Amino acid sequence: MRVPIRKPGQYTHLKPDPHITEEKFKELEDKLEKLKKVSWPRAVKEVKRLALDGDFSENAAYQIAKGRLRGINQRIMEIEDHLKRAIIIKPQENKESVRLGHRVTIEAVGQEKTYLILGSSETNPKEGIISHNSPIGSALIGRKVGDKVKVQLANKEVEYKIIKIE
Repeated sequence: MRVPIRKPGQYTHLKPDPHITEEKFKELEDKLEKLKKVSWPRAVKEVKRLALDGDFSENAAYQIAKGRLRGINQRIMEIEDHLKRAIIIKPQENKESVRLGHRVTIEAVGQEKTYLILGSSETNPKEGIISHNSPIGSALIGRKVGDKVKVQLANKEVEYKIIKIE
């Protein structure tokens, strides 16, 4: 049985954003440990068990188990690489200009919104966590309280005024 091979897409080989919080770093370490100590040994044991069934070309369960093991190995390598390249976002004492890890309150169209600016791997716009690479995040980085920034969104340009940096 042959496993289908998909053409790599535009975003296939992008490295994850190295800027992460200490909590995210610990979460990745825990995930890596679980993969190495629980998932990987279980997958190896399953491959060994299925290899005893003989003919590998006709053994679909064996092929699936090997694919699962390859996926676990790939995930382990990705997490190890991410942890090696990680840049921990430390809380900033300097509140004069917007930096990674700051909580910024802005005003736009008469409404106030507060955003926490972190790395791309931790964003959650519904909870007010945006990336420093997003249009709003990149426009705010380096600005001070009282500054106005214009951000080009999908169909309009919006002006934001920085009210507070925490």
